[in-house]
Parts: sequence; C-alpha cells; structure tokens
Amino acid sequence: MIADLILAIDAGTQSTRALLFDLGGNLIAKKRIPIEPYYSTQAGYAEQNVEVFWKALCDACQGLWKMRGVDKKRIAGVALTTQRSTMVNLDLNGKPLRPAIVWLDQRRTEGLKPIGGMWGAAFRVAGMTETAAYLQAEAEANWISNHEPAVWSNTHKFLLLSGYLTYRLIDCYVDSVGCQVGYIPFDYKKKAWASKSDWKWQAIPMDPGMLPDLIPPAEIMGEIGPSAAKVTGIPVGLPLVAAAADKACEVIGSGSLTPNIGCISYGTTATINTTHKKYIEIIPLIPPYPSAVPDAYALEFQIFRGYWMVSWFKQEFGLHEQGRSAKMGVEPEVLFDELVDQVPPGSQGLILQPYWSPGLKLPGPEAKGAIIGFGDVHTRAHIYRAILEGLAYALREGAERMAKRSHVPITELRVAGGGSQSTAAMQITADVFGLPVSRPHLYETSGLGAAIDAAVGLKLYPDFTTAVREMTHPGDTFQPDEMNHRIYDELYNKVYCHIYERMKPLYYQIRDITGYPPH
Repeated sequence: MIADLILAIDAGTQSTRALLFDLGGNLIAKKRIPIEPYYSTQAGYAEQNVEVFWKALCDACQGLWKMRGVDKKRIAGVALTTQRSTMVNLDLNGKPLRPAIVWLDQRRTEGLKPIGGMWGAAFRVAGMTETAAYLQAEAEANWISNHEPAVWSNTHKFLLLSGYLTYRLIDCYVDSVGCQVGYIPFDYKKKAWASKSDWKWQAIPMDPGMLPDLIPPAEIMGEIGPSAAKVTGIPVGLPLVAAAADKACEVIGSGSLTPNIGCISYGTTATINTTHKKYIEIIPLIPPYPSAVPDAYALEFQIFRGYWMVSWFKQEFGLHEQGRSAKMGVEPEVLFDELVDQVPPGSQGLILQPYWSPGLKLPGPEAKGAIIGFGDVHTRAHIYRAILEGLAYALREGAERMAKRSHVPITELRVAGGGSQSTAAMQITADVFGLPVSRPHLYETSGLGAAIDAAVGLKLYPDFTTAVREMTHPGDTFQPDEMNHRIYDELYNKVYCHIYERMKPLYYQIRDITGYPPH
C-alpha cells in the first residue's frame, strides 16, 4: 500500500486538532479536542497545566483512528504546528516544573538592569532604549528567574510548546527553527540561537544548554517513539518532519508563497504576513519571523487583540445574538453579519483603532484603543462594523509598511483564521484594501501548511513551489466594491492614519496618571 497521507497535529489556543491530508491538500479526516486556553491565578496571568496540551494531542490522535476510512498504513509522516510563545520549564527528568505560561499572559518584570555596554549605547542613540526595556520586562524567563528562583535553578530545558510536544513525540530535545517566536535569545536573521556577543543574552540571561537543538523546516526531526506511539496511536517509527508555528504554517497553507500575496489571519491575534527571501525589518528592532519555508522569512504586522475583539463584543454587547444562536443552532458570529448589513460603509463616521493591547514599537508600550466619531445615530451595530473596519485599516497600514520596506506591492490577499468564515469581514477587507480577497479552499490552513512541510521533507514533492501549487487552492473570492473603497480610502488616509500620532501624547498622560499600562 502506498503511504500517501500526512498526519498534521495543530495545537492551537482554543483546541488541538489531528488532521489527515492527502497530497492534493484535501482534508481526509479531522478530530478536534477543545481545551481551556488558560486559567488565571491573578489578573493578567495566563497559565495552563502542561499535561493538558499533551493529553489533548493524544485524545485527538486516538479519536482520529476511530473515524471511518482512516488507515494508518497510508500515513507517510507526521508534522506538528503549535501556538506561538507559550513557554514550558522542564526538570532533568523531562517533567514540568510549573504550569506553562501561555502567550496571552500579560505579567511583566519591572526594575531589571538595563542593557549596558556598546549595545546599551547603540539603543540610546537609536531611540530604542524603551523598546529594549519593554522586551526585557515581557520575557517569561526573566519573570521566572526573579519571582520563582527555585524553579529557574532546577530548569533543565526551557522550551516553547512546540519543543515540549516534540520531546514527548520523539523523546529528544529538538525544535523547528520555524517555531522560534518568543522572548528568547534567538537570532532571527541567521535563524539560529544568538551569538555569545548578542545583546539578547544580556536582556534574557540563561544557560544556552537550556535551549533545544534547532532543525530547519522540512527536515526530519526524529521518529515517533514507543511511549508516544502507545498513548497517541501514531505508528512507532513514523518520521516527524519539522514544520513551523501556526501563523507561519497558515501563510503557506493559504498559498502565500511569494511576496506579492499577503496572508491575513483573523485569529485571536490578527496578522498580515508576506513571504520574502530577504531579511527585512518592517519596524526597526522588530524582526521578521522564521517562515515555514527554510530559506525564507515571514514579514509580519500584528494586532495583538485582533479577532479577540469579536469575542469581546459578543461578551459585552451580543447577548441578543447569543440567545438567538442557541435557538437556531448556529454560532453567534453568523448573526453578527446581520448587524454589519444594517450599517453603511464607514459606520457613519464611527472609527475604531484596535490597539486594545500595547505593543513594542508600533503601537508603542503606551498605546490604548480608541473609538472616535460618536453621534446619536450610532448603535451597537455601528460598533461591530467599526471593529471589522478598524482591524482592516490597521492591517492595511501594516501591508503598506511591508510594501514600502520591501519595494514589493501586495496585489492580492488570502484570509485565514476564524474571521475568514465571516462574509462581512471578507467583503470589508476587500473594500478597505481595494484588492481581491480569497478564502483558502479549507479552514485548517495552519495544519495544511504543516502538511506541506512534511510533503517536501518526505520528498513527496520536489520543492515548496510544487507542493503549494498542488496542495492549496483559492476558495471564495471577494472583489472590492469601488464606491465602498473610495469611502474607506478617504477615511483611512485622512482620518485613521492620523489617530495614533495625535492621541499618543494623551496616551502617555493616561499612563502616567493611572499607571496602566505599566512602564
């Protein structure tokens, strides 16, 4: 029997999925295990028992084998993609020392020694001192070493979730280069651990031996071990091929392999990515991330609280739709599209800037969200449409920065993530950008991207160009409405692009008076 299927495991924020793909990019079978994203012991904390992630992976795989038509003998190999920036501390025996710190965690470590020497002087000259200090304060390693020194001193390995699950699958401390997104001493240009002289070791002090060995995407990391095979049901000895973090996998899973095709992800964090062979910093000191393609970079602009804002709206203003959705047996977000249809493009002057969480540089650490232009005509329907428009404005700003820095204009868009299922969000995106916008042919784009890595790594396709061409297909395409685009274009250029700079001094005043966000 020909081994022509790939098992992709996608450990996301809301769930873990075991996905079986064929070489045409068709989803043959899927088992989804919901997980609690995190729990909080105090405000701003986001942690999860590490075993929750492993158990969900095991349950998803075991559920997959029970599905009709699934034949393990046809599986050629396995690929893993996970949420980014979730950190795990393991002891000498490979056991977790504390709960994982999930990427949504907001704790900070204040009062750290500033970066000194030549690097410190360079940051002062470049006006990047506060940005570097923000990175230090955000680093999970610094918080653990300062607040839980016993845990830190007993940490044998400090791993991303991808590295931990890889360890459980193949009993080896390795991770993919494509998964290295977080506050760790990683050289994003060389796609390797930072050199000894790099400032990151000052910012995040740790023993280099605590970090895993790195394997480029599409190379074999190891084989499924006997203990993992027993609890997951994955055949022992199957190769585990290095993939990448979920956002990077979404990019190639949506078909965005060339720099002119932008991939928007309307997930908990909203992002726009393009794939480039050249290292380009869209914002100084903010690097591009490793691509799921080994010789490329993923240029990314992100809105941290992206499609989370839809969940926020649902919780705060969507009680009516939640009640109706329960009776109708549909998701509340489906009914929110009806709200959008009640409001004209531009939301009758209501404009939202979606900086509900501050950033490193753009927006800066002082940033706050803003809604301006309220009048007596405005309802919650206007607020909802303004959320979708504001997210599209912010991502367009990111796209324009990418094009300016790379000298490659974006000519078409692919949209992945939960928001891609909203027809209203897709049309608004097309209208704001003035570009055609396509959904991928299936929803599970991060899993498909991981499967593409495996297909190339297992020599089932000769290269990524062939694999992406054969395994990805545009789905529904939305063309921009020219009249709507003219409205959005004026609002974007004459209003939206000026909000942050004009509000910035007031955000600093708010931070100084209230102490939030901390600095």
